[in-house]
Amino acid sequence: MTDAHGATFEHDRLDDQAYLMEADPSGMLRTVASSGAQVRTAYRAAVEAGLAATGRDARPRAIVVTGMGASGLAGPVLDAVCGNGAPLPVVTVRGYRLPGWVGAADLVVAVSRSGGTEETLAVAAEAVRRGCGILGVGVPDSPLAALVTQGGGRYVPLSGVAGQPRATMWGLVVPPVVAAAGMGLVRADEGLFESVAARLEDIAHRCRPSSESFINPGKTLAAELAGSIPMIWGTSPLAGVAAYRMSCQINESARRPAVWGELPEAGHNQIAALDGPLAGRDIFADPFADGGEAPRLRLVVMRDADEHPRVTRRRVESVRLAEDRGVPVSEIAADEGHPLERLASLVGLADYAALYLALGYGLDPASAPVVGELSARVSQ
Repeated sequence: MTDAHGATFEHDRLDDQAYLMEADPSGMLRTVASSGAQVRTAYRAAVEAGLAATGRDARPRAIVVTGMGASGLAGPVLDAVCGNGAPLPVVTVRGYRLPGWVGAADLVVAVSRSGGTEETLAVAAEAVRRGCGILGVGVPDSPLAALVTQGGGRYVPLSGVAGQPRATMWGLVVPPVVAAAGMGLVRADEGLFESVAARLEDIAHRCRPSSESFINPGKTLAAELAGSIPMIWGTSPLAGVAAYRMSCQINESARRPAVWGELPEAGHNQIAALDGPLAGRDIFADPFADGGEAPRLRLVVMRDADEHPRVTRRRVESVRLAEDRGVPVSEIAADEGHPLERLASLVGLADYAALYLALGYGLDPASAPVVGELSARVSQ
């Protein structure tokens, strides 16, 4: 399948083991396969740092989570896992400044895999100056570790974490959940994290490179996404996090645009794209003509097992509207269980699909040179 920019998705590449090894020199597939191990390692590190024994008396007025990229997912994940029943707000900051209302009664959680992300360091330093409680997550012996320790906070050192940060999400999101469990904000014990790890390992087994496309859900989804601009909707706040994660992975690994949203909100704005120029497919178009075939819209629905009944109705009717207009639809259903287990079932599959999408296009999924180029230009 060749798009208008000349990039060709070759499905056969995904079942060529020699090609997959050569095209993935950084081992992104291996790193994603280690997601279960990341959960176990991060849980042990969080317990050793004392997060599980925080106690209800240590509850802050609010939790503010700061981070960028995959590290920034720790906030939305924590918010979604705690759910509507949480007795305090969980706020995410992706930038250089804390909100003006944050003060000594609040806990700031700074997450940076490298321990040197400039935005995260700026927010953490501001939190220390304001006298906030502070918790840090990242590699040991880093600027963030020093800042958090000097500010009297706790730091969770993630040792032995290798690979691209976006492929090590689970090591970053687990410690804040352990801290929240210690404060009684969510039920999350060792058994839960073991179950999450086991589910991620099951996905890794089903999506392994040696598993052929016709039975491999990751490769199947990648083939569906090829040649399209995915519009990815979650049917709950938790599934919305998974939709955001999937869009980011497609952006960075496959270097392709993707749009994400969450029902019911997406039904009030994004759904209008079903009547736009990218909807449907011209059955008379010649895919071999000069310029190739223009990318078309695909609706991807990430379904949570715990969605509002009215959202269920919106989801069903949205899918029908898309199909009526010739827009193909992919649906991904979360498993039953704890919110963290449900999230793992969605994110685990989406991560593999984004990697196989990149590899099908002949791209190294670890390489995103323009990201580094921007950082270099800004630092000059």
